[in-house]
Amino acid sequence: MTTATQTNIAARETVQRLDTRFGRTRVRWIGAAIILVVALLLLRAITAPKKESSALPVRPVAVAKVVTKDVPLYLDEIGTCTAAETVQIQAQVSGQIISREFQDGADVKKGDVLFRIEQRPYAAALASAQADAALAHATLQRQTELRSKQVVAGQDYDTAKANAMKADAAVAAAQFNFDNCIIRSPIDGRAGIRTVDVGNLVSPSSPALVTLQRLDPIYTDFTIAEPDIPLVRQHLNGPPLTVLTAPGDGKVPPRAGKLTFIDNAVQPGAGTVRARATTENSDHALWAAQFVNVRLILDTLKNAMLVPSSAVQIGQNGPYVFVVKPDSTLDLREVHPGQKQDGDTTVLKDGVKPGESVVTRGQLQLAPGMKVAVQQDKQSSSVGGSHDAASIE
Repeated sequence: MTTATQTNIAARETVQRLDTRFGRTRVRWIGAAIILVVALLLLRAITAPKKESSALPVRPVAVAKVVTKDVPLYLDEIGTCTAAETVQIQAQVSGQIISREFQDGADVKKGDVLFRIEQRPYAAALASAQADAALAHATLQRQTELRSKQVVAGQDYDTAKANAMKADAAVAAAQFNFDNCIIRSPIDGRAGIRTVDVGNLVSPSSPALVTLQRLDPIYTDFTIAEPDIPLVRQHLNGPPLTVLTAPGDGKVPPRAGKLTFIDNAVQPGAGTVRARATTENSDHALWAAQFVNVRLILDTLKNAMLVPSSAVQIGQNGPYVFVVKPDSTLDLREVHPGQKQDGDTTVLKDGVKPGESVVTRGQLQLAPGMKVAVQQDKQSSSVGGSHDAASIE
């Protein structure tokens, strides 16, 4: 016997018991009432209006406008500063240091006295050479007069002339030694720490007395990766390229210089090409051997479309952004991002139009066609601000 058959039999037995206990008529009225209540409940459920809560919720999102602006096309590298000139000061004569005329680390001008070497021996040698030269010239004068009278041999005249010339050379050498007892700065620069003190004996074979470095202008040495060389070469035929140099601590604003050198070969094993920029440095904010951030400006992108970098998302098909249409619904656009710019913005090559609104925050669980509540993204308000070419991230 099946379960359905058993159920039917049990239902009949139950109805028979109810009929016996309450009467057939009463049972029928109770059943009709129950059926009426159930019918009313079903009718109410069918005719009741749908609750608004069943609709998809409107999600709040932050948006920013797509703006256009001229921005730089650049390469960022790491470099070091190098003094424009470095001179090691050597003694040209032997003698004792009798004075030092500068302080370690001081700025000196071309021609300033740095050291003085005892001059008296060289003054005596100069005086002796000058006396010998005077005698040699007097002899030459007499020989010239006698030769004009043809009373002297030509050889005597030639000897006197040669002696006078040798005497002049001896005077020049003595004068050179005497002058080099005073050691002067050959450049405008900054002195390092001295290696000798007053009283030391020095000679031409002694180590450098002090090193001078010219820091204004200053060189910025950096390298360009081999894959970037073709792009750089495309922009070398025009005006000198601008190079921005800034210390890594960010305390000194970037300053602009010009690309003045690029090597003619790739460095073996490194895959890079050496380059150098020249930058004004009158305040000595940049220091020799200092590590710096370098930005090589190759070109200016005219009317580039900019969006906050947070607007660009990565999906299965690549980068995309959500654009908010005028009816507050979403449109998913695939885009091709370009270079990031200062102020945390990104160049978009296509996919959007100037003035459109893109979602910058709240992209989680968004879908095309979804209705959103728009809020202006205050954190991304700088997207329309200035993009100064003299700033480095």
